[in-house]
Amino acid sequence: MDLALPDQPRRRPSLTPMIDVVFLLLVFFMLASRFGMEAVLPLPLASGGGSYTGPPRLLDVAPHELRLNGVQTAETRLDEALAPLMTAPDDVIILRGRDGATLQRIVQITEQLRRAGFGTVVLVK
Repeated sequence: MDLALPDQPRRRPSLTPMIDVVFLLLVFFMLASRFGMEAVLPLPLASGGGSYTGPPRLLDVAPHELRLNGVQTAETRLDEALAPLMTAPDDVIILRGRDGATLQRIVQITEQLRRAGFGTVVLVK
């Protein structure tokens, strides 16, 4: 007497619990991550109007050089070159990106100017 059961088809494992876990992890990491900028650099863009006083202070930022009013200036001596042109620390300094200067380079120069005590930097095209 053979008590063997007839072959039953094998059950496939359900993928629903695994998909639920994946979606829960996705939601967790979306909520746990930080969205937004790490730092905000306030740069007013030049627009029509406004007052500018004193000698010109145009700083051309290129990938590997700086030019203050058309004269090449060393990055380490930038504050010394600007000092005679400034009547007050909040005088406007105009920054202009040239020859493929990256945004990081412009931000780096702006931070250097702020550390040196120059408060107002305007970025132009």
